Amino acid sequence: MPTLLLALAVVSTGLYAGFMLIFLTGIMPALARLTDEEFVTVMRRVNEYVPRAVFLTVFAGAVVFPALALAVPAEGGPGGRRWLVLAGLVCAVLNHLVTVAGNVPLNNALAAAGDGEPGPARAAFESRWNALHLLRTLLVTASFALLVTASLG
Repeated sequence: MPTLLLALAVVSTGLYAGFMLIFLTGIMPALARLTDEEFVTVMRRVNEYVPRAVFLTVFAGAVVFPALALAVPAEGGPGGRRWLVLAGLVCAVLNHLVTVAGNVPLNNALAAAGDGEPGPARAAFESRWNALHLLRTLLVTASFALLVTASLG
């Protein structure tokens, strides 16, 4: 069971880190080239469709599985690598805090902005969202690296 929990932690965190990296390096730079109206429309649709079952399962798994791996007694769990799992869990929790306290409120504000002039809505959203997204991408990537390292020992 401990090996399975750590493997699930690695897989869910790796999937989530990959999703974040693709947004950082591919999707957001592509969207940056759109007009204000196109950008606001696309980001609204993305924010409607991303938080669904598969994403939410991976998002939750990035915290739940490392926590469960730590809950296994040391003799059956990651042992001396527990500090790596704990550090990975801390990074994942910080990622989720940035998401919930930073990116989600910006998503909600973009959704609530009227359908009038999209320029101000984009200006209030894009650079702040991208900065927070960079931070959460770094955090979840660190979490993934720590969990992979823990699984190798």
